[in-house]
Amino acid sequence: MRSSRLVEIMLRLEGSRGVTAQRLADELDVSVRTVYRDVAALSAAGVPMWTESGPGGGVRLLDGWQSKLGSMTGAETSALMLLGVPSIAEDLGLREVATAAQSKLLRALPLPLRIDAQVWRDRLYVDAPGWFNRPRDVSRLPDVAAAVLEGRRLRVSYRTGNRTATRTLDPLGLVAKAGVWYLVAQHRRHTLSYRVSRIEEVTVLDEPATRPANFDLARWWSDSVAEFDRALLRFDCRVRLSPAAWRHLPHAIGVEAARVEPGPPDDDGWFTVHLRLEAEDVARDQLTSLGSDVEVLEPQSLRRALWGVGAAMMRRNG
Repeated sequence: MRSSRLVEIMLRLEGSRGVTAQRLADELDVSVRTVYRDVAALSAAGVPMWTESGPGGGVRLLDGWQSKLGSMTGAETSALMLLGVPSIAEDLGLREVATAAQSKLLRALPLPLRIDAQVWRDRLYVDAPGWFNRPRDVSRLPDVAAAVLEGRRLRVSYRTGNRTATRTLDPLGLVAKAGVWYLVAQHRRHTLSYRVSRIEEVTVLDEPATRPANFDLARWWSDSVAEFDRALLRFDCRVRLSPAAWRHLPHAIGVEAARVEPGPPDDDGWFTVHLRLEAEDVARDQLTSLGSDVEVLEPQSLRRALWGVGAAMMRRNG
């Protein structure tokens, strides 16, 4: 608590000709004596500041001295305003703290930077969950987050289908994806992800968590998602695609499934490609979105399925 107050005092004094101790005390909701103690502590830490008594006096910083925070650019301060995603802060139990931190930062910044940052805060709102999603139970998230940040082990009761199992985990990080929170943790030396909404009970243990050397949360999550996507692709087919269909293929079947090398273009400029998709019914729906720019070569069952979709559309719209 005191450390944040010391930083706030330092930032409020930057670029000013001095502020009275009484005004600082009123703004920080502390006593004047506390302000003087804080000023002494900052001076002892090497911040060039002093106090002057009498009319026009107050607490001052050495002319021209700036902290690293005070030298931030407008773009940097605007970026800080984007960190306070309300839904994420609220899930973590930190909404009030995040709001207070933003307000303190705004008050401490020089006026031009304050205006730029305020514009971003007032004109951008991030609603992380998608439409029509029911609220998920994230009541255990603050305890899970505390264990992640403090590097302590967790004992959880985790629900999978109709079964609940108790596991002791070494937490490695948290991921928020489309409004869903995941705990990334090690269980018996295997790194896995767990939906926080499926954690029914959680106990933060006194034991330190084991963390693999050089573990990169973002890279692990990206690799894990790609591996999961690839594991779903089990249905093989061969198709011809027009140039337009080839360009739109990632939108139709997904980026991972579209990572294929096409054959050379034929006389019509079309490409022949081998695809691996989830299942035949999924392939039918995905390839239908390409309209007349796709021709299924094999298997014949998929070719007939697309013909059936086209015939049905003609009957209903003819």
